[in-house]
Amino acid sequence: MDEQTSLFPSLPESSAACCQTPGPTAAPRVLTAERDQIALRAVDLESTVGPEHAVRNVWAFVERLDLSALYAEIGSVEGGSGRAAIDPKILMALWLYATVDGVGSAREIERLTETHDAYRWICGGVNVNHHTLSDFRCARVDVLDELLTESVAVLVNKGLVKLACVAQDGIRVRASAGAGSFRRRLTLELCLKQARAQIQTLKEEIDADPNASNRRQRAARERAAKEREARLAQALEQLAEVEKQKNKKKARAKKQNETEEEYRKRSEPRASSTDAEARVMKMAEGGFRPAYNVQLASTPGSQIIVGVDVNNCGSDGGQLSPMLEQVQQRYQQRPAEWLADGGFANDIDIEDAHRTGTTVYAPVRHPRNSSRDPYVPLPDDSQALAEWRQRMGSEAAKEIYKQRAATAECVNAIARGRGLNQFLVRGLNKVKAVALWYALAHNLMRAVTLTRSA
Repeated sequence: MDEQTSLFPSLPESSAACCQTPGPTAAPRVLTAERDQIALRAVDLESTVGPEHAVRNVWAFVERLDLSALYAEIGSVEGGSGRAAIDPKILMALWLYATVDGVGSAREIERLTETHDAYRWICGGVNVNHHTLSDFRCARVDVLDELLTESVAVLVNKGLVKLACVAQDGIRVRASAGAGSFRRRLTLELCLKQARAQIQTLKEEIDADPNASNRRQRAARERAAKEREARLAQALEQLAEVEKQKNKKKARAKKQNETEEEYRKRSEPRASSTDAEARVMKMAEGGFRPAYNVQLASTPGSQIIVGVDVNNCGSDGGQLSPMLEQVQQRYQQRPAEWLADGGFANDIDIEDAHRTGTTVYAPVRHPRNSSRDPYVPLPDDSQALAEWRQRMGSEAAKEIYKQRAATAECVNAIARGRGLNQFLVRGLNKVKAVALWYALAHNLMRAVTLTRSA
């Protein structure tokens, strides 16, 4: 066929060179990555998480909660002015799933809502920033406390949880304060005086400077200085409580022939300038850190948390009665048996529990005299204490007490595994809010397991 009649005259004729085998020095032909190209993808959020994904259980749990108190706070309404608020269900689900996932930072959750399928599925196209998440986390402690009661009550009514026996244990969690932030009274008063002087100076600069941008920057510095002043003032208020506790220890030190000057040098009252309500406590590893004492009450077998409390006392002594009273107020039912470790074995608490019909199972303290049987009642023991000593010496009581470690210690370990190692918030109220989030998330996952087993 000639060039005029050829269908494709511009194509070159195939030659023998095109069919030759490449030489050993020829470069390999591969498909390389081109990451600077723009690709448009159709994304279906519903298909990004499987039907058995944990995030679906979290959302199903949130949809069953009564969040009417949170909806009542929303100012923008249908037909009115104002920007629409983020659905409280989204914020509730984000924090619950983040707690289960071991994420405790609002900024990290904001990042995950843009990159992680489960978090994007919860948002459903709604943009959430870390400020909103941080404010929502600790805004309504009373609502979180009520949600814990309601969620446990549902499991009790279904027969999945029994309140006849409850185990209690404390877990010390590091506070958001460094050891160097603890100052003596004179130092705190000096810092407070300097903070107030700085605020006055910034106010004068803002009034005298006509430049708007500089004025905004100085206003931000003034706001930070006011916050520091408030923290220092709160530290001085808390220092009075610390001094009361130190005075009691001082009286004991005098009995041990320790002079007042020696005691003052060894232990002068201090308070934190960043988290005034934090206290230095002995931690599980043996060191001393600024921390909070989180009290958790859970049920053997189901391992459901039924009570949560937070304090800044480094000892578990005296914490049994408040938790027992809390459980009774929450569920209108008083447990027949209460399991606690030796730190809770307070004579007053044991007598109070006995008077209200609750049997306490806690180890008996070892006597100084090794020849004396610790399970034999003392002459000055009340009826409750005498029965407690005799009871803990029986094999039946020891078998019952074995449930405590399998319940309370396991709940504590799960909380540690989910990141309850240090609080990122400050103050007893906010710390309790975080503890309630952990309790709700823990009960959510346990409820899924118990329901499937049933």
